[in-house]
Amino acid sequence: MSHIGLAFLRIVASGLMMTHGFPKFQKLLSGNFEFANPLGIGEAPSLFLAVIGEFIAPILIIVGYKTRFAAIPVIITMLVAAFIVHAADPFGKKEFALLYAVMFTAILILGPGKYSLDKK
Repeated sequence: MSHIGLAFLRIVASGLMMTHGFPKFQKLLSGNFEFANPLGIGEAPSLFLAVIGEFIAPILIIVGYKTRFAAIPVIITMLVAAFIVHAADPFGKKEFALLYAVMFTAILILGPGKYSLDKK
């Protein structure tokens, strides 16, 4: 039963994350690189890293391929969102990013479970 729970966590958390990443992915594909630059590395690299963390890595996590490795960019992206992008905002604004960071940290720790490509 715990493997079903792990699959549910992976799929739902990643699906929800992708709703934030897909518009950024479309923006990247359209050539519009206007984006926040929270780490001072430039708008285009920041957008590219956000797309990896919010769209590409969640796809890998959904199918359970390199799941633990794929959780890392998501966690980093959410910690940057919580503690840098929303640093001056009230806790309620940081809460969603922190919840995502916790969910993907659980995925990192627990792994994908047997219903994944990693276990095939």
